[in-house]
Amino acid sequence: MKALVITSLSGPGSLAIQDFPEPTLKAGQTLVRVAAGGLNFADFMTTQGGYPGTPAPPLIAGREFAGLEQSSKRRVMGYIQWGAFAEKVAAYSNMLWPVPEHWSDEQAAAFPVNYFTAYLGYWQAGMTNPSAPGHTHRALIHAVAGGVGTAAVQIGRILGVEMYGTSSSDIKLARVKELGLQHGINYKQQDYEEVVKNLTRGEGVDAVFEMLGGEHTAKSLRCLRDFGRVIQYGTATGKPPQLDVRALYAKSASVQGLWLTYLSQKREIMDPAWKQLSEWIAQRKLAPVIGQIFPLERAVEGYKSLQEGKNYGKVVLKIE
Repeated sequence: MKALVITSLSGPGSLAIQDFPEPTLKAGQTLVRVAAGGLNFADFMTTQGGYPGTPAPPLIAGREFAGLEQSSKRRVMGYIQWGAFAEKVAAYSNMLWPVPEHWSDEQAAAFPVNYFTAYLGYWQAGMTNPSAPGHTHRALIHAVAGGVGTAAVQIGRILGVEMYGTSSSDIKLARVKELGLQHGINYKQQDYEEVVKNLTRGEGVDAVFEMLGGEHTAKSLRCLRDFGRVIQYGTATGKPPQLDVRALYAKSASVQGLWLTYLSQKREIMDPAWKQLSEWIAQRKLAPVIGQIFPLERAVEGYKSLQEGKNYGKVVLKIE
């Protein structure tokens, strides 16, 4: 079968379409013929060896896909750790979800990673329950115009969250405001820490969706309300997160990690999350935002789009 293969851990330039053996099913797995794959920043990091647990190359790239389950002939979308960007993938049944009838394969491929990450971020921050009387939940969402960012805005709008979002582009911020973002912050023109402080009259936010790492973890901590949480789900800067311990003490705040690879193995977490997300999908309240679709032979362009921060919403690869 044809597959997008990481031939060395030297960046997107190491990607190549090659013939690869078809997957052998293990216990609990089912074969899916892949139609489209969702591209995530973690996929870019994987090509550089910057993602935890990356096997030695050659390995098939990709962790998110949509296609046709061969045994049941039903349309499914799914998540695995490696191997999604190929004509066929061996997927665990508990990591597959039915594709809504009104969605395309590309929309389905853009769903699992972004929407589960965003929903579980709100869940970990205690924001999926109604706010206490007189208290409106507030969230700061970094990279708000990206895949997880646009998903978090859609979900936050449903939950009634007051949202602050950072981006390097006024054009992108304007588009995300159409999804429900109330406060857009161009971090190239403004210090988001100061903007959040001023707009909240010094109170801060209840949660920060943080995937940058480096100094931004410490800055995000200082953006919190008392007892707030930084939800750390990535390190896009490539730098280890810095902590401002004084801010932790001063606000009884916390930094909590979110790794979908780990949480996805827990049915007691994933099943209730899917139940809620699927209800919102049925109500037409959620729809993946797709910025670009690339055929598999132009996958490197998609990876570089993520690397350079040019994408809006999700980048999707057309596999079939």
